[in-house]
Amino acid sequence: MTRSTDQPTQPVHTASVAVIGAGMAGLIAARRLRAHGVDVIVLESGSRPGGRVLAETTVLGSRVDLGGQWIGRGHHRLASLATQLGVTVFAMRTPTVPTLIDGDVSIRNSTPSVIATAAALLCCEAASRLGAPRAWKKHSVAACLRHVPNRRARRLLEVLASTSSTADLDRYSMHAFLAAIRYQGGLLPMLSTAGGAQESLVVEGVGTLAERLAAELGDRVVFDSEVTALDRDDTGVTIHSSSGVHRAAKVIVTVAAPVAARIEHRPPLPGERIRLQDNTYMGSVYKAIAVYDRPFWREHGHAESMVLAEPGMAVFDTSAPDGPGHLCVLVAGPEARELDRHGIEARRAAVLDPLVHHLGTEILEPRGWHEKAWHLDEHVGGGYSALPDIGADDGYFPFTSTPIGHLHWAGTETAREHAGYIEGAIESGERAAEEVWRRLTGSDADPGE
Repeated sequence: MTRSTDQPTQPVHTASVAVIGAGMAGLIAARRLRAHGVDVIVLESGSRPGGRVLAETTVLGSRVDLGGQWIGRGHHRLASLATQLGVTVFAMRTPTVPTLIDGDVSIRNSTPSVIATAAALLCCEAASRLGAPRAWKKHSVAACLRHVPNRRARRLLEVLASTSSTADLDRYSMHAFLAAIRYQGGLLPMLSTAGGAQESLVVEGVGTLAERLAAELGDRVVFDSEVTALDRDDTGVTIHSSSGVHRAAKVIVTVAAPVAARIEHRPPLPGERIRLQDNTYMGSVYKAIAVYDRPFWREHGHAESMVLAEPGMAVFDTSAPDGPGHLCVLVAGPEARELDRHGIEARRAAVLDPLVHHLGTEILEPRGWHEKAWHLDEHVGGGYSALPDIGADDGYFPFTSTPIGHLHWAGTETAREHAGYIEGAIESGERAAEEVWRRLTGSDADPGE
């Protein structure tokens, strides 16, 4: 892009390190570097911190997470951060298995459809350990599921695969799906609540952690500052943004690869990085939280369920101890985008009506309603993470994070463990901060020490 020489020269704001993106990865990287005395600035295109985490206050005064929210088994960085920032962690109330709902029918675990589903999942688990053939990169999950003969089993598998990945199953390869299962240590850790990736929650909301991290950094976080171009040279990087021009010795890019593709690079990025940006896309996910005076469903049972009717949904009881009732619903993939066509009342009915037979008519009268379609968020692009397009060799966890000159890369997709989760975002921010610190100082010390 050519700039007119007649335009007035903008003042250049300087910092030792510029971090692009005020999600968890960027905030953690900035916090660690600043604690070691490094002058750091965070440029965020949106008007709030958190990226893919977002907490809101309900009409009853409780806090709900509309983005990432769970602390899973082994997510020790996130658990430690929660302790440091003074929030309260609690174990999610969960049954041994969720209720399966198909219309007005609650499906028993001994039915042929559930047995067929379990058998298919066991096959996926085994195949993930053996390693899928390369040819499977061109075979979509949707195409493979069409071979499942039992209708309910096929639909249950569709909802499970969709809500766990947020992928469009017709553009998500079986190779990528099985690779994700293997990377996460199996289906049980991926899908389970107790003992799995959805084990614990934060009373104040995980989004509160991002808010407190940003507050620590103060005016070093610049909101409404979309980065449009990066000029690299031998001594650093010039950053062109909607808030002005910045100059830094090092830059950490934390936004997801498909969103980072909007940034112009001069000189152009190497082919590997361009392919990663071009061959990945953000998942589609709609999240809603209905708020009630109390979790009344606990008087008769539990609320955790998988709904097979369209839209297919995963439903969780995320109510804090002694708090109001929070019913969390996730819809993913094309069915999440279908909800975009309707108004808020129609969306609420689409989500709550299928639960009446299981939870009673009281479910239709929440005191509060919170919702977020992440694929409509221009600053984030979608969730839970970036995904490899069908047939692509790029976009498998962990994404490459090899520095390019003075550019460093973070974000949950680059994490060596727990990529795709908040834990992975934290790990990536810590790793990028360490890389930058060592390059700035020539030291082997960790800036977090």
